[in-house]
Amino acid sequence: MYRLHVIYGRPTDPAAFDEYYSTTHAPLARAIPGLRDLTVAKTESLDGSTPTTYLIATLDFDSQEALGAGLSSAEGQAAAADVPNFATGGVTMLGAELDKQQLG
Repeated sequence: MYRLHVIYGRPTDPAAFDEYYSTTHAPLARAIPGLRDLTVAKTESLDGSTPTTYLIATLDFDSQEALGAGLSSAEGQAAAADVPNFATGGVTMLGAELDKQQLG
């Protein structure tokens, strides 16, 4: 399993970000071929301060190759091209091969 973390910085207008993300961007992301799972999480700090990271989207694919194929597709290109339309706080993308560890 290969995971893409998309880390969005705090936007200038959080309400506008939330509306755009849920109604426009997330449907584009869900259309990427090979996407197995999409999880979206708004962040909060443990000490009550305002974190610089606003939202983390996690996209799971079967492999790094599947991610590459998905992002290279027309749907992947449309999702990537849409990011500047709403990500006023910036965005960082990190890929990672999953290595699940057994507990106990």
